[in-house]
Amino acid sequence: MLDFLIQLDQEIFLFLNQELRHESLDKFWFLISETWVWYPLYAFLIFLLWKTYKKKIWICIVIIALTIACADGFTSRFMKPYFKRPRPSQDEVLKKETKVVKDWNGNEYRGGAYGFASSHAANSFAVAMLMFLLLRNYWRYIFLLFPWALMVSYSRIYLGVHYPLDILVGALLGILFATLWMQLFKKTLQV
Repeated sequence: MLDFLIQLDQEIFLFLNQELRHESLDKFWFLISETWVWYPLYAFLIFLLWKTYKKKIWICIVIIALTIACADGFTSRFMKPYFKRPRPSQDEVLKKETKVVKDWNGNEYRGGAYGFASSHAANSFAVAMLMFLLLRNYWRYIFLLFPWALMVSYSRIYLGVHYPLDILVGALLGILFATLWMQLFKKTLQV
């Protein structure tokens, strides 16, 4: 069963990485994957939190910090070293078939050695879920953060550094950590 799942994951990856790509979009998807690009979005979200929660914004900041620390820490410091699943761009079998893009310096971007689970997916879905839980009763378009998180996550497949299963597990972990921390602080915020 596990072999079948891994093979299916690789086949879906190759389809998404090879068939749904166009060289003219390489820089776009590389940009989408960069964290600094989203700083204006994060600033806007902090503004919405301040507008909604006023003096209690510090509680929101604590929840955000704890959620991101858990999502990022669990995927980067526990899962990747524990499972040691090579990224497609680093895997000896798929390395030659994987299409990678060039970074800003013109070098092939291959990511680190291991990719299970995706920290980008965990972090972006953690932010999307947390903001949804915090702001859904006040800002009706906040659900649009989920397509944003999906776009950030897909960029990692496009770049050749994550399998779909890496993304799925990372996304579920981000949603889980956001939900858990929100439940712990729910009464304090009176949401």
